[in-house]
Amino acid sequence: MQEDDNAWKSLLPVSRNPSGDPAEVSVSYGDYFCAICSFLEKDRFEMMAWAASQRIREEIRPEQLEKIDVYLEKHGEFYHPARIEILANGYHLAFVVNIAISDAGKDCIKKEYRLLKQLNNNFPYLFLPKIYDQTDVRINSSLTVPMFIGEWFEGYNEFHLSYDQADKKNKIRVWDTDHDHFFLSPAQAKDLYKQAAMILAAYYDIETFEQIYPWHHAAGDFVVKLHENNDIELKLITVRQYTSLVKNDNPDTESVLQAMLLFLLNLSIRMRLDRLDGVGDIVWADDIAAEGTLNGFFMAMTTRFPESLVAGFRKYLLSCTETDLADLSEAIVNTYDPMAPEVPVIKKHLKKHAAALHHAITHS
Repeated sequence: MQEDDNAWKSLLPVSRNPSGDPAEVSVSYGDYFCAICSFLEKDRFEMMAWAASQRIREEIRPEQLEKIDVYLEKHGEFYHPARIEILANGYHLAFVVNIAISDAGKDCIKKEYRLLKQLNNNFPYLFLPKIYDQTDVRINSSLTVPMFIGEWFEGYNEFHLSYDQADKKNKIRVWDTDHDHFFLSPAQAKDLYKQAAMILAAYYDIETFEQIYPWHHAAGDFVVKLHENNDIELKLITVRQYTSLVKNDNPDTESVLQAMLLFLLNLSIRMRLDRLDGVGDIVWADDIAAEGTLNGFFMAMTTRFPESLVAGFRKYLLSCTETDLADLSEAIVNTYDPMAPEVPVIKKHLKKHAAALHHAITHS
């Protein structure tokens, strides 16, 4: 896009689901690209050179930045992410710049930058993007937009439940931007849910009960990569909050086990939610999501915690009847915003979900 293109002065949609109501702010595509370029040029490209150096663990000087291309990727629920491709000293590198234009996006972007930094420092995992810098850029006298630059997960794509005409059912469809979109096989879909649960459980704090929440498949929070052997690999690209959902004044063994159970149940419910094709009606995934969630949860637990604790929780979980799981799940859903669009869908499927989860628990 060039400055003399008609689109340069066209206005960005504020979110991925335009309502038709007047936009809360007016930002053109030209404003958007100029703001990002201002960020990348910060301190005569010192910031960009430092970020490149961090990526390849080799010093890159500003004068070695040979080319920088900026691509608007999508209009997200909270951000308008841009992919930044650079050529530096022979290296081809990609980054993401998340820019918040809407009030909702501005409310969370600085907190997200802090949380990504905190979790990357406190946990030894590579599931979250590395981040490098943040700033505020003034677009005009009345509007300043916050943004931050981070790692771009090359080869990873958004995915959503979509109706497969061939199989006459909803299946996970990967939005492969370089090739054709494609559906995952049942085994790949089960592994996707397993990895998503494993990632979220890996960041669960057993002492404070803090967790990454909320998160949404509908917002494209996870991205997936298909390897040549058809194995998949998942990453989590956003962290809006990291907090405890239950009180933990004096955690003892019983309260730790109860909190783990509530975490697992809430995780299993949220894992099954999506919007059809990312923007349509709320839809509910099939039972492989419940089994995959359980497997991913225990994969993280066995990696992080003593065998005695994991065995104790398995025993605790096996003591729960299907009715126990259904009642606890209903209590969890009753804490959700009653006006949230997913609540009627959850309530419609909750009893069968408890049965599917109980079956997975007793047959694992």
